[in-house]
Amino acid sequence: MSTQAIESLSEDTVRRIADERDEPEWLLETRLNALAALETAELPDVIQTPGRRWTDLEALDFEALVDPLNQSDATERAAGDDEVVVLPFTEAFDEYGDVIEANFGSVLDPEHNYLTALSVALFTTGTFVYVPEGVDVEDVTVRAEMNSRSLFSQTLVVAEESSSVTILESIESGDSAVDGDRYFSNLVEIAAGENANVQFGSLQNLDDDSYTYSLKRGVTDAYATVDWIESNFGSKLTRSDVETELNGDGSESQIVGTFFGTDDQHFDLNARVWHQAEHTTADLVTRGVLDDVARSVYEGVQDVGEDAWNTSSYQRENTLMLSDDAEADASPKLIIHNHDTEASHSATVGQVDAEDLFYLESRTIDSRTARNMLVEGFFVPVLEEIAVDEFRDDVRELVLQRLQ
Repeated sequence: MSTQAIESLSEDTVRRIADERDEPEWLLETRLNALAALETAELPDVIQTPGRRWTDLEALDFEALVDPLNQSDATERAAGDDEVVVLPFTEAFDEYGDVIEANFGSVLDPEHNYLTALSVALFTTGTFVYVPEGVDVEDVTVRAEMNSRSLFSQTLVVAEESSSVTILESIESGDSAVDGDRYFSNLVEIAAGENANVQFGSLQNLDDDSYTYSLKRGVTDAYATVDWIESNFGSKLTRSDVETELNGDGSESQIVGTFFGTDDQHFDLNARVWHQAEHTTADLVTRGVLDDVARSVYEGVQDVGEDAWNTSSYQRENTLMLSDDAEADASPKLIIHNHDTEASHSATVGQVDAEDLFYLESRTIDSRTARNMLVEGFFVPVLEEIAVDEFRDDVRELVLQRLQ
């Protein structure tokens, strides 16, 4: 999928962003390489059937959406332990420049596709999280507001050997004075060292004039764990990719996803795991609800390599329809290259169970309250997979708001 060039974007624009942030030369070169890659880079792949493209990214008018020199956000970062480093990039380069240089772009190729290259070339906000060896911290939070037409964000997490961290990241719309459509992009890289444990939760609740693209990827060393919680409630069109490469023996990953679409929202959600080493385990769990004329597209991929012996990989995706006009498509995939594997995948789409609804109504519960109770119950299995109370409460509250 190709895209049109952004005529207003130039090398001077990128240099100005780097100069204003007093960035090192290596990062400027990375930005300029990403800018150059835009000339040939393709948009992310989307699922297609004959005569139909399930998500139309080509329709996005980047010339109108991208305003690189007027990016604005209000971001609060907090860490519950002084031993963990949680800083914006601009404050982290002086002391941790070598760590950032060694890991930035090592997990996620800046030139992976057109949207990643655009984000790396233009990002002005982001967070660096560094967890030294043996440090265990649970409550790292990054809460951001988007206050401009476009905003490009970058997050880098480096967890050293035998460390553990839980990170909760959220984005919502702030300044309502910005008229028209908006564009938000968020790239996340996680490098998990031997026996490290990283749990990364992300909650997107932007307004319905926003287009959202996010790509989150983690890489594991031996016996490391990278768990993702990905919740999408806002935005007119959301493209979300969450991926883990299990490169170390005995490493694990879980990807938990939730979404709730109303009006004409469109969610293109993708979860992918590559098993590259022995004794690796993955669990992909997604649940979502659609109402009105909302639409969801889901692709889950479990790729088991030739050397990934004794692998366990599971995937399940369930969508609940509250409207006859909503639409959901799912494409779970298993790609297995050796016989010593235990794997399964499933996807379901259905409506509220008529018998369950009738039972509640027969107990004098009105139909709307009964339906809402069943929707809340539908989310329970995936909420139980979220070990962080604060994040689970945030998701539950957004579900209740949508139902009301």
